[in-house]
Amino acid sequence: MHFDNLANLGIKELRGLLRDPVMLVLIVYSFTFSIYTASTAAPETLRNAPIAIVDEDQSPVSSRILTAFYPPYFLPPHLISAHEMDARLDAGLDTFALNIPPNFQRDLLAGRSPAIQLNIDATRMTQAFTGGGYVQSIVSSEVSEFANRYRGTARPPIDLNLRAVFNQELNKSWFGAINSVISSVTMLSIILTGAALIREREHGTVEHLLVMPVTPTEIMISKIWSMGLVVLVASAFSLTFIVQGVLSVPVQGSIALFLTGAALQLFATTSLGIFLATVAGSMPQFGLLLMLVLLPLQMLSGGSTPRESMPELIQTIMLAAPNTHFVILAQAVLFRGAGIDVVWPQLAALFVIGCVLFYFSLRRFRQFLK
Repeated sequence: MHFDNLANLGIKELRGLLRDPVMLVLIVYSFTFSIYTASTAAPETLRNAPIAIVDEDQSPVSSRILTAFYPPYFLPPHLISAHEMDARLDAGLDTFALNIPPNFQRDLLAGRSPAIQLNIDATRMTQAFTGGGYVQSIVSSEVSEFANRYRGTARPPIDLNLRAVFNQELNKSWFGAINSVISSVTMLSIILTGAALIREREHGTVEHLLVMPVTPTEIMISKIWSMGLVVLVASAFSLTFIVQGVLSVPVQGSIALFLTGAALQLFATTSLGIFLATVAGSMPQFGLLLMLVLLPLQMLSGGSTPRESMPELIQTIMLAAPNTHFVILAQAVLFRGAGIDVVWPQLAALFVIGCVLFYFSLRRFRQFLK
């Protein structure tokens, strides 16, 4: 190999990328707006849940229940009639509908354990799953305080001291921001290298390269280092200015160590992108292949769901995917402040997987040029 050829071919790839406004917009969006929205726009905690209350008792205890639901967990309750309840749930206006029956307070004071009906729109899975427990806790607390004539809770037999480590606020946005950066590194590296190769084939510049004194290895490495450099710089910018600056997410570990792992991840995923581009005949086919590859990589690598929750067969198969090791490394470094003494197995695994993918991609690329 000649390093001058690698440099010139890589600069050619960067110039081609600068002339592609669609790819530039995709890069900027993926490492800025996409990370911001992933962190802030889809909270998993209960927030501003719409609730309606049917008060058929019109008693002091039902009034206490009515005033116990307030922001930020719930919107101010709508006081509705019984015949409106089902219609509002069908229309999606309410997630929760609480029906307090007649004579509820009288039966409560008489010790008859009256029932309150709670209707939940389970199509809103996140709010329905967590909100049912919130409603039950609030109603039980208000009814208990009214029946016992004092505000207080029974002392538990043990004192369980909870200590949240690495994310003391249990803030979902921290996880969403970091996970979005990890996903963008994988997605953009595959797309950029694959699209660069397909673009050259569609424009006929591959034939020009074949008559030049360059080798397939030089052509492939130039695409890997140029596109990988773009994603690496974009991820460093995103971590520094978007994650730490705009979103105020504390990064515990070394960004340099994370970028080292990201460089090895890019070595593997850019090689995979070239392999997919040699298999696909056109850009639409390449997009379909991306769907088949990216979805398993993102969903089964442990970024969205802990690997321990998956079947053992899936865990074993996904050890061959670079994303699995990159997610483990990134979360250990950025969340828990791990050093190289902790994440060196992931660095070694990424290097080995990258070499294997590079070998098979180079073989396929040589056949592609013939």
